[in-house]
Amino acid sequence: MARRLADLVTEFGGVLRGDGSTPIAGIATLNQAGGAELSFLANTHYHRYLKHTRAAAVLLREQDAAECPVTAWVVQDPYAVFARVAQCLYPAAPFTAGIHPRAVVEPGASIDATAYVGANCYLGSEVNIGPGVYIGPGCTLSGRITVARDSRLAASVTLVGTVQVGARCLIHPGCVFGADGFGFAPDHGEWLKIPQIGAVIIGNDVEVGANTTIDRGALEDTVIHDGVKLDNQIQIGHNVQIGAHTAIAACTAVAGSTRIGARCAIGGCVGIVGHLEISDDVQITGMSMVTHSIRHPGVYSSGIPVEENAKWKRNAARYRQLDDLADRVRRLETAGTDKLHNK
Repeated sequence: MARRLADLVTEFGGVLRGDGSTPIAGIATLNQAGGAELSFLANTHYHRYLKHTRAAAVLLREQDAAECPVTAWVVQDPYAVFARVAQCLYPAAPFTAGIHPRAVVEPGASIDATAYVGANCYLGSEVNIGPGVYIGPGCTLSGRITVARDSRLAASVTLVGTVQVGARCLIHPGCVFGADGFGFAPDHGEWLKIPQIGAVIIGNDVEVGANTTIDRGALEDTVIHDGVKLDNQIQIGHNVQIGAHTAIAACTAVAGSTRIGARCAIGGCVGIVGHLEISDDVQITGMSMVTHSIRHPGVYSSGIPVEENAKWKRNAARYRQLDDLADRVRRLETAGTDKLHNK
């Protein structure tokens, strides 16, 4: 449903330079927008598209407003305001409360009258579903499961063991919460399984991407605090704790009992070994391997950026020679020190 641009500016703030009666019905990129679509400029990499845009209006900063050929909506943080407008224009699809006839709900399960349970779902006897919850098709909730108000399980989500999902969460297809953590004790060349008896606790306003897995705790609980955003195909090990409003990109793996602070940003394909502590406000760039605790805020990296293959091979060969080179330097330094002492 289209909204008048002036009404959006009143709701979300900023300064309008142009026609406030312009209807806004959608969003698009600078080089693809047209008609009644709103766009934004937040990254200087896309500045070259601004002068040719056909958007109805553009969200941008003051320093870019003079070059905007269409109506300019000037704000301090275009990307954040763009996100809020997008939520307004594209709300979650409404649903009608009820239980699909092909769903299986065991006696004893508690389902609020305003919730929805989709086709081919299974809900065990200890499941508790709150008001306004949407359980999409093919979900399995088995064990002591609680899903708080207005949360959505998109489709084929599995919650097992003891799992608490907070309010207004969005869990994308294929997620598994509460499976056993990787807990085994070595015993004379064999592995003894350690029962995983902890829970998974998900805070409010958490979003978890497709096919991400969060293991239940071994003894303590695995805890994902309020506002955390997890991308697709992430592995969260048992007893891990992730602080409020931390965001983690796809294919990252966090081993057991690691504690990650609040407001961290962790790039894709990062590996974090177990039993570490990561401070609040830490940024870890993609492909990094974290093998020790990070106790101070800042940006940390360890992945090697891509380069032309022949150069990479030469550098890789030299890397293998570093230990010998260090020994040679130490011997030369020792020899030089001995000469100084003998003079």
